Amino acid sequence: MGLPLVYVRPTPKEHGTKNQIEGEAKPNHSCVVIEDLVSTGKSSLSAVDALRKHNVVVKGMVCAFNYGFDVAAENFKKAGVPLYSLSNYESLLKKAVASKYITENQVETLQQWRENPAEWKKK
Repeated sequence: MGLPLVYVRPTPKEHGTKNQIEGEAKPNHSCVVIEDLVSTGKSSLSAVDALRKHNVVVKGMVCAFNYGFDVAAENFKKAGVPLYSLSNYESLLKKAVASKYITENQVETLQQWRENPAEWKKK
């Protein structure tokens, strides 16, 4: 595509150039952030914040997989960042049932986990 690539670290390097952003992150350039996994969105949105501090216009984010947690939706909305997912938790569960990797009873348990993973306890 001939487009520039930029890499954003979670934190600036502690040595050398001490950069958090590597590549051509120029002011007023537009970008789309690509992420592998979105759970709460915290680490993904920290990359957005770093780019915005360099006056890069973030048009949105694309991720390979999204758990679909409400907190992530709230965080992305609050940050004004549209999020697009190639796959998600619901699709994963449907495929797992269709391939008989899990049962319908297990889906219920997995759905309960997704509602509140930090507090979840198997019954």
